[in-house]
Amino acid sequence: MSRFSEAFLVEAERHAAWGAAQLEVLNRFLPDGDWTADLTACRYRQGGLDLRVGVLGTYDMNERSWMWGWANPGLRGTEVVALAAAVERYGRAHGIAELTQEVLDLSGFDDPRRAAEMLAFTGMGVAEAPGYLGVPAGPGTQVYFLPDDPVVPRATPDPVGLPRTLLTGQGLIGHAPRHVVAGYLDHHGIPRRAEGDDRIVAALPGGGTAEITFDAQGRIAGVGIDKL
Repeated sequence: MSRFSEAFLVEAERHAAWGAAQLEVLNRFLPDGDWTADLTACRYRQGGLDLRVGVLGTYDMNERSWMWGWANPGLRGTEVVALAAAVERYGRAHGIAELTQEVLDLSGFDDPRRAAEMLAFTGMGVAEAPGYLGVPAGPGTQVYFLPDDPVVPRATPDPVGLPRTLLTGQGLIGHAPRHVVAGYLDHHGIPRRAEGDDRIVAALPGGGTAEITFDAQGRIAGVGIDKL
């Protein structure tokens, strides 16, 4: 594999804006410190904070390959990979091959490690988890956990910060900015209407509207906020 499919990239873009904002919230919330995990109990501990988690997948730096948690022979069918299994079911339902292959060879990518992060990010988005945790689990191995605990704060819509949030999301993958916008609005349950091919108007929580315009190349050209 040297590139992701169109179906995967569109799915990844749907989570780009809200996911990037959520990762910022998670990183501020997590204390510094060493980590330990009890996979049988689905527990992750870092810096005195104890969280319920699931195993999303692992990245082998030597083989440059990704294995989904649901495919791990030692974890298959256990509670700790329930979220990963939900990602696999979503992939089958929506025809996204990258979410259904047990192991993905990423050695053909220019940056295999970044490709692994995209898989982790998209898995987080599909599972609607409040972020993901990528930590070293031995020489040459990175394990990725999904928090599955209500104690983790969730990012909320911020009209003032919306332009930065959408533009950050657009720059994360850079494949389909319209899906970045639609995915953010859908995630937060924000109603919207299209006005032609180059404009989306969204009704913001608490009143007011956001007007998102696109240029001829389909990129976000502007985000205007009209407060009531």
